[in-house]
Formats: sequence, structure tokens, C-alpha cells
Amino acid sequence: MEKDRKLILFDGVCNLCNGAIQFVIKRDKKDTFRYAALQSDIGLQLMQERGIDPSKMDSIILIEPGVAYFTKSDAALRIGQDFGGLWKAIALLTWIPRPIRDGIYDIIAKNRYRWFGRKDACMIPTPELQAKFL
Repeated sequence: MEKDRKLILFDGVCNLCNGAIQFVIKRDKKDTFRYAALQSDIGLQLMQERGIDPSKMDSIILIEPGVAYFTKSDAALRIGQDFGGLWKAIALLTWIPRPIRDGIYDIIAKNRYRWFGRKDACMIPTPELQAKFL
């Protein structure tokens, strides 16, 4: 894993999650992020290294090498702030207590397949994006 890149682990079969990753890729002007599916070998390895139980993980995970990892609303807000510009204002949402933010996140996560659908297999990146995926 590149030390100067942040890694986003996401549910590779979730349509909402895949859409969110496409949203991030379009706004990642500084080439800050790399991506891997939670279900991939590298995703499972990285969760195991951090003591995260994959069977209980229903969240996006943001790994900042040498710093920490973040889940749920903390991960989403940190990702948004890295876009720069007006996106930095998303930090204001951290004033909302984490249990409330994560509660909303959990409701969406619990219903994401029903509301947005799912794929039979993880997304396959285009050749142009292949280098961004582990």
C-alpha cells in the first residue's frame, strides 16, 4: 500500500457504494485515494490487520496509513473534506454527535441493497482506473 495514499474499503457488490466510489473518483483531483472492495483478499487482510471483524463490518472504511482508520460517518466526512474547496465545510457535520450521525448511516447501510440494489460481483474498474484499485 502506498504510504502517501489513503485507502477506501467499500462494499464491492453494493450499487450505492459503487456509486459513492465513482463520486469520489471524480472529485479526487489530488489523486489522494486508492480503493479496494471489503470482500477482496486485500480488503479482508487489511481488516484483519486492524482487528476488524469482516462479518460485523457494514461500513465504508477509510485507512490513513500511519495515522488511523475511520468507519461509518467519520470515514465519509473525512473523505469529503479531502476534496478541498467548499467540501471542507462538510467538517461542520462533525458537530453532530457521532451516535446520531452513525445512526443515520446505519439505517442507510441496513437498507442499501433493498433501496439501491446489488451486483452479483464486485465492480471491475476501467483500464484507466485500474491503477487506483488494489
